[in-house]
Amino acid sequence: MSKYTIIATAAMGLEALVAQEVRNLGYECQVDNGKVIFKGDELAIARANLWLRTADRIKIQVAQFKAYTFEELFQGVKKIAWGDFLPKDAEFPVIGKSVKSKLASVPDCQSIVKKAVVEKLKEHYRISTSWLEETGDLYRIEVALLKDVATITLDASGAGLHKRGYRTDQGEAPLKETLAAALIMLTNWTADKPFVDPFCGSGTIPIEAALIGQNIAPGFNRDFVSEKWNWIGSDVWDKAREEVEDRANYDQPLDISGHDIDHRMINIAKENAFEAGLGEIISFKQMQVVDFTTNKQFGVIVGNPPYGERLGEKKQVEEMYKQMGQAFQPYEDTWSIYMLTSHEGFEELYGRQATKKRKLFNGFIRTDLYQYWAKQKPKRLNK
Repeated sequence: MSKYTIIATAAMGLEALVAQEVRNLGYECQVDNGKVIFKGDELAIARANLWLRTADRIKIQVAQFKAYTFEELFQGVKKIAWGDFLPKDAEFPVIGKSVKSKLASVPDCQSIVKKAVVEKLKEHYRISTSWLEETGDLYRIEVALLKDVATITLDASGAGLHKRGYRTDQGEAPLKETLAAALIMLTNWTADKPFVDPFCGSGTIPIEAALIGQNIAPGFNRDFVSEKWNWIGSDVWDKAREEVEDRANYDQPLDISGHDIDHRMINIAKENAFEAGLGEIISFKQMQVVDFTTNKQFGVIVGNPPYGERLGEKKQVEEMYKQMGQAFQPYEDTWSIYMLTSHEGFEELYGRQATKKRKLFNGFIRTDLYQYWAKQKPKRLNK
């Protein structure tokens, strides 16, 4: 039963990947800037939180209406049957944003939405006091105004979906788990191929590859705020988590390696992998990229190397890009290589023009994913 309008938010450039994940779960969807919208029941909310690797957050749209004035915003919010969503003691902070709308003051919009929800809940629960205690479970409300259209949502995730629950420590510039998963999903890698990250840092890319390779849901190791919502129910979450366990393929053999020049990062990567339950599956080794060698074929290399954006680092990074190009060249017949960097001169330094480039954002940094596809296909694909 398609009871709710569900929104999976996405980083710029990843909307198509999120949409494909939603379709893989069995839901038709609509793609918009920064989000993917689909219909589903309570189970869909739980499944989306557990399974979407590249989405930022899952929200439930409770209303959408035109709001040119604060009074229209107040009345529109007050019309919502908040008693169907929020218990009497709910904690419900209100966040907001406004783009190209007459109601440009976000703090005022938040205050008006909060007041409208309070008034509605007081009516529903017949509360006579002037305020609500808010000592119960969390229901974060968002008011988003775009071109005078107000969209009211409930955040069903809590912490962002990139917080998988396995990161015990990290380096100075950690790659978000959602972006790491996206980088892997943009390659031609499958679980039967070797996989190498030569700049593994705290191990995010190899760990995400192992989760994908064994079809382990990225949310298996964490909690979600909506698990405490009584209108979803623990039985729904139990069913969703049973599916996670049933679909995981823990017996799938994997050949995944992570290398880094910093031995401290290798130790952190190992700790993170063990926290994810993948410590025996991923091989981590201290090594600089210039020393990369392999006797294997038809593998995939995915890396997020230093970008050289800090003062004094640029020349060192540019020399490393040259060395990387030389180190990888002997393997380009059968290995596909994918590098994410903001350095606009990467191709010239690397020594080859990429087969394809894709614009992505690493946080607020505009980057390109340089893709070098293998010249030969695996023999099994040539049959």
